[in-house]
Amino acid sequence: MHAPRDVASIRLDNALALFDEFVRNTIKHPDAATLRGLERRFAERLQIQPSYWSQIKSRSRQIGERLARQFEQCCQKPVGWMDQAHGAGAPPPLPAAPGSGGPVPGPANPDSPLPQDDDERFIVGLVLTYYRRHPQRARTRLLDLLGEVLLPAAAPPTPGRPGTPAPAEPDPMALWQRVQTGVAPLKKKR
Repeated sequence: MHAPRDVASIRLDNALALFDEFVRNTIKHPDAATLRGLERRFAERLQIQPSYWSQIKSRSRQIGERLARQFEQCCQKPVGWMDQAHGAGAPPPLPAAPGSGGPVPGPANPDSPLPQDDDERFIVGLVLTYYRRHPQRARTRLLDLLGEVLLPAAAPPTPGRPGTPAPAEPDPMALWQRVQTGVAPLKKKR
């Protein structure tokens, strides 16, 4: 009889299996240089830093509950998939979506704040990179670009009322703070 395995080692095995699946779906004949690039792209797909992925692989970091759910979401796996051993008797993986490098996703959840596909992950990554480099400029530019979507449409002035004042210019910081409500904060850097 085998001793039960701990969740940390099961999650590590599943994370490595996700990387193997990513490699198989992305390239036919991987070499060492190509694999290094794929590890960076895989880490981006998981929305973690490449160095963090390296620490996970070397067993110097463990995959916690929150990160396991993030891996599942980013790789279109069902909730709890990372906590279950997927050995020889496991069901076969979903077929890869053409050009996506990942399994065919189930129905997208439009209410989820997490990116649903590679295109959304790419856009979120770009915005985060820009914001982290230039936070104040990013706020201003993003609010300019998204202002028409984020602000409710102002009622048009009523004809025949010459004294109707023009709508006031919105305060960018107030708008930014209003948009931030309902968004989970990022973890503080150590």
